[in-house]
Amino acid sequence: MLMKYAHHFHAYQPGDIVYVLDGDGSRPIEYEERKSPVAVKIRGEEVKGENWTQAMLYSYEHIADTLSRMKGISIDIEPFTFLMLLRYHKSAFEDAVGLLQRFDAVPTTPFHPIVPHLDEFEQRVLARVSFDFYRPFIGKKSVVGYWFPEAVITRSSASRVESSTDKKLVFLLDERQLLYDFPQAKHSCNRYGKSFVFGREWHISDAFAFNTLDVPGLVSATLSYRDDYKENLGVPYLVFTASDLESLLGNPEQLDRFTAWMDGLEANGVKRVSAMEFVARKLSGEFKRLDGECSFEIGVKDYSAWSDYFDLSTDGKTSDSRWLGYRRADGKVFAREVNGRKISQLWKVAFTRLFEELNRTVRFGVLRGLEDLGVGPSNAEEFLVRYARLFFRDYYDYFDMETSLDYVLEPANGDREALKLGRAYYLMLLSNHSCPRFWENLDTRVAFGNVSVMSKALIELMEYFDGNELQGLFTEAYLRLLNFDKLYCLWNLGVMPSIEGWEASEKAWKDALSPEVPNSAYNVVTRAALYVGKRDLKGELRSLIEPYNLDWAVADTGHIPGEVHGHWENREWCEHRG
Repeated sequence: MLMKYAHHFHAYQPGDIVYVLDGDGSRPIEYEERKSPVAVKIRGEEVKGENWTQAMLYSYEHIADTLSRMKGISIDIEPFTFLMLLRYHKSAFEDAVGLLQRFDAVPTTPFHPIVPHLDEFEQRVLARVSFDFYRPFIGKKSVVGYWFPEAVITRSSASRVESSTDKKLVFLLDERQLLYDFPQAKHSCNRYGKSFVFGREWHISDAFAFNTLDVPGLVSATLSYRDDYKENLGVPYLVFTASDLESLLGNPEQLDRFTAWMDGLEANGVKRVSAMEFVARKLSGEFKRLDGECSFEIGVKDYSAWSDYFDLSTDGKTSDSRWLGYRRADGKVFAREVNGRKISQLWKVAFTRLFEELNRTVRFGVLRGLEDLGVGPSNAEEFLVRYARLFFRDYYDYFDMETSLDYVLEPANGDREALKLGRAYYLMLLSNHSCPRFWENLDTRVAFGNVSVMSKALIELMEYFDGNELQGLFTEAYLRLLNFDKLYCLWNLGVMPSIEGWEASEKAWKDALSPEVPNSAYNVVTRAALYVGKRDLKGELRSLIEPYNLDWAVADTGHIPGEVHGHWENREWCEHRG
């Protein structure tokens, strides 16, 4: 059979940061983690962690053992996730390094933001850092994959990634994002701008991830994509699937299910090659092409994703509505059901807009501070790219890559004051994880983490610009976090249209913000900002939090619906045992 098969695994954990410790920017950040013990079962063995992140990272050892016997696999590991793996479980980190060296390592955007939601400046910086970070794995490869977090892509975002490398790129997406002009383009080598693109078969991918098909069903579903037209012409074609690496942990039998699925395909004569290897063999002539194949230009829907709320689609394609809180097609706010309760997603509208504003504020302060140090715009960008060598220093040191202060500070004229600005900028980047807006309830450990880290960045800039007229800019930004509940009126969110007619009401807003823990009456955004502020604000700045009850500034949150299968010591809420 000329059908080829590829599977991509996406690995990402946001971490369980509750508080970033003080630092001068010359070293990687240190932080306090959530203590909320949990365990997951893998093949009957219980893997425990002090928090969800640690349990997941400890489980990578089991995953690496299974995948090491595979072929035709590609993997991306988000850089901060990879760094945490090195810190928590070095042997599992080394196993992961071995996998990335053996398989097709796929660069991905650091910190897992929704890339098109970021400013062009951040997109350029992060694209350059992603290729620098993955240099140990892709240095000699001519065709390299790229994974946008949640696969959310636009033509302009893709162009910025393309301009950051001299490699031929393959963007790994979902079939519901692609705009095929003719049927034979499917499962073929297709162009997208200067690059190539593949869309995963989402029905099979989800059937594996959510355990809705048994192994014979998975094999049969894959074989159903046999293309007799290409078979008769002798033209190889590729069936591509993808899932989160954590999908291998969805139940104790998942690892064995995946192995049996792959074995079943091989038994039916389906060879496994990665999407990148498939494209490379097409380009080299090793694999026969259809007339014009690898020159076909297909469209990709801007702002589409691999994991949107597909039931809200109006065109059979996905979008980024899941992270916006409203349907992009018509601007209508919608609600989702969690544990039998309908929750308006209006909070995502405010959360998205607020973080866009806070990102701009931090960037403005950092670039203004660098300008005051005599660093021009191009050197400022170069410095912020190089600062990754400090932020991820343990990782870069492992590969004997340059991490000296002289190297990092060279674009900043060697001025050590720039390190504080680099640190604040990277804290801002770290606070842009996509996962708070992935879930339907606001009160989660990931929302707390984003707000906590952003609060730290703003407070450090308040201190950096102490006595400067700019200090008020960061004070005002921090107050927006403290007063998140007031944004409904401030931004007149009640005028937004909604699908059912109630989702933009003040009652819906208040219900969505209501705390899910018994020991605080504050919403999680206010709670996290206060949690940092009560430790960090000194002198006159202390007055910012005086009106608040600091006994309610706790790090406890509600549970994430997708994590309830874990064996939590506290099943009622995601506590922090301080």
